[in-house]
Amino acid sequence: MSDFLRPEARAFLWRWRDVWIALALGAFGLRWGVWSFGILQWIGWAMVAAALAFLVSGIQRALFRKGAGGAGVVQLDERRLSYFGPVTGGVISAEEISRVALGPAPEGGNEWRFATRGGERLHIPVNAEGSDALFDLFATLPGLRTQAMIDALDKPLDEAVEIWRR
Repeated sequence: MSDFLRPEARAFLWRWRDVWIALALGAFGLRWGVWSFGILQWIGWAMVAAALAFLVSGIQRALFRKGAGGAGVVQLDERRLSYFGPVTGGVISAEEISRVALGPAPEGGNEWRFATRGGERLHIPVNAEGSDALFDLFATLPGLRTQAMIDALDKPLDEAVEIWRR
């Protein structure tokens, strides 16, 4: 069954999975909201509202995901960001992050650049394995503009662009 879809199609469906789930939830809620009555109708409309919120978040997440196959592995566990790369790596706490930038990587492509209050630096390729977990970390940073971050991801960069500063 896994050979039914081409790898590119499977990757596309997986990248946009949150959007597909939101659309299904919205369709189910819309059916209840329109064709039911009583409490079930109210639940249906609440499901439509929740699906719309989930849809916006899903679109942002899908645009944030830049694939996998890059160097290294990213883990986010209890607000501790870990990156294990072939040459470099490190662990920093989300509370210690003072600056986030996006810039060109020496080996090509783009990389996230984190700086902490203590002067530590951590560089993570945007396509590192597990880098989609960074979206959850960015959501906790106060004042970070998600759309500006996604727009910066879509541009080819010649120099680093600051995304957020404490």
